[in-house]
Amino acid sequence: MKILRLSCSPPGHASESNRLAQRVIEFLQRADPAAVVIDRDVGRVVLPPIDASYAVSQRSSADLSEDGTAALSAALIDELQSADIVVIGTPMHNYTVPATLKVWIDHIARVRYTFDVSPRGKIPRLRDRPVFVAVSSAGRFFGPRARQPDFLTPYLRAILGMIGLADLTFFSVEGTGLGEDVVAASRTEADRALTEYFSTFRVPSAASAP
Repeated sequence: MKILRLSCSPPGHASESNRLAQRVIEFLQRADPAAVVIDRDVGRVVLPPIDASYAVSQRSSADLSEDGTAALSAALIDELQSADIVVIGTPMHNYTVPATLKVWIDHIARVRYTFDVSPRGKIPRLRDRPVFVAVSSAGRFFGPRARQPDFLTPYLRAILGMIGLADLTFFSVEGTGLGEDVVAASRTEADRALTEYFSTFRVPSAASAP
């Protein structure tokens, strides 16, 4: 099993979202001790935004894969396609995804590569696979104690679903700006949710095939 871990927080491994993503990885490695983890840290090694060559390639069938960020886009798409499972560790910034994650999405959501356009709308091209999203937020965005909007989870469901990744599961540590007691309680709740989920988890068939 190959796991692509996408880390989106500037503090790196010290961040709450990366800590939670690591917990997800640990549960996955229990399910498959031979699992290989491929790390893509876009939080500290920020990807360049798409450039003119990429933009032109969106409107043309010409092969511009060797020009500018179009080449990087192709490499990121290959990396994603090769993964059996994706783990995204991300903070919530201003109610939605951080800019670092949005740039990665701009690279991998690419017409004729990961989706097609038809009279019926956009058609996914990627094989579905489990995507686990580990979210940290300074406030609360889920449940009866939520005090802020959440544009992160519906956006990720929509944009990743557009390219074929519909099997999304979210875990969160919320209230990181509300004091140590709140963070500790949120971590405990996240661990409880992880334990419950992975008690019935099975390695995807595509990953377990010889």
